Amino acid sequence: MKLTINTKLLVSYLAMALLTVVASTYAFISLQNLNKLSYTIINHDFVILDISKKMVDVLLAQESAEKRYLILKDLPLATIFWTRSGEFNENLKRLKKNKIAGLNQTLARVLLLHERYDSLFSREIALVKENLVEEANILSDRDGKKNIDAIASCLHTIERTAQNNIDARMNLIKAQSVAASKITIILSSVSLIVGFALTLIITYNIARPLKKLERAAALIAEGQFDHSFNMNRPDAIGSLARGFLVMAERLKAFEVLNLDASPLTGLPGNIAIERELARRLAEKKMFSLCHVDLDNFKPFADKYGYAWGSEVIKEVADIMTSHRQDTIDTFIGHIGGDDFVIISEPERAEYLSRQLVADFEHRILKFYRKEDRLSGFIVGKDRRGNQQKYPLITVTVAIVTDDGTSFQSSLKMAMAAAKLKEYAKTLPGSNYVKQEDVDRETGDT
Repeated sequence: MKLTINTKLLVSYLAMALLTVVASTYAFISLQNLNKLSYTIINHDFVILDISKKMVDVLLAQESAEKRYLILKDLPLATIFWTRSGEFNENLKRLKKNKIAGLNQTLARVLLLHERYDSLFSREIALVKENLVEEANILSDRDGKKNIDAIASCLHTIERTAQNNIDARMNLIKAQSVAASKITIILSSVSLIVGFALTLIITYNIARPLKKLERAAALIAEGQFDHSFNMNRPDAIGSLARGFLVMAERLKAFEVLNLDASPLTGLPGNIAIERELARRLAEKKMFSLCHVDLDNFKPFADKYGYAWGSEVIKEVADIMTSHRQDTIDTFIGHIGGDDFVIISEPERAEYLSRQLVADFEHRILKFYRKEDRLSGFIVGKDRRGNQQKYPLITVTVAIVTDDGTSFQSSLKMAMAAAKLKEYAKTLPGSNYVKQEDVDRETGDT
């Protein structure tokens, strides 16, 4: 049978139509699969990762409140502990709602361990009330530490599972993008024999966007989150591109969270401080931890207001950072409130402490009204509502130095600095105190 031109055109048209249908169907299905994977990553895996990281932060905050309570015996610290406990349980409920495959037993263990930790703290409170502080500390160091480590291990397991799921799905997105690109290009090449025009449509409207998404997936997998796709399309490809952009922004946001910066001063917070201390102790090189605290800050904030008190805190941060001179060896962090730390080599740490005390003495005066500056004190109410005179704010710096020999953990070194700080706060005016000087005066070795 001889094929007429019309028949050939019809056959060619049908072939082009078939190839077009096949190519379009395959691309659409691939894009739908990629959309589903992106949706799962954004709305499931990242949520789990975010919640588990928050739970680690809350757990560290609980531990911090527990340790500070055992040192200061201050009931508001116990309130903070129970508040953090409630936050931890709420986040745990959110994790359970996300139904993490294969981790039901881990979640159940986290719940059991956390309830046990809360129970241990209740026993510690009871011991403190009975003036059995040493027994409370032993209970904390022995059972509490084991519980926290076990909870943290479970949470890290959940984090790793979520991160592995993200990596696996990202690799799957990349693989499917590559496969879709290759098959689309093959179909487009075959279509070129039948009709150049249709090939252009397939090439420019499907292959190129998929190539961009393939490259974008590879860049995001490498940690380059600021890559621009430049694909403002109202179709499935545009939707996938927007999904990639949202995913990149979320990943970038998680990196920023890891910096743990204080929103008030911009300085690194508790997690960054603990990591820095652990790193220094592991290096076995001599360094100093300086615990900076403001004296009589609360009466000032009560009288002048929270906002003006925040300006004082920012002023302290400015003084410390202005003398840092961007040296790599110096770390300045903000624990929270009016507490800061300086971590540096001993001579540099003492120099920064000395400069802080000197600068603070004259820079703090600008925050007081003239009459308060002249009188040298402010009048405020104590906790019982009685009028009382309070001295002007002073700064205290407690300096503890070690090379990883005396202190085996960052927590113990921080506790030693906190204890030295309490002693230093009994001294009049702004000052800095070194542990070795105190030891020589008291005859301790």
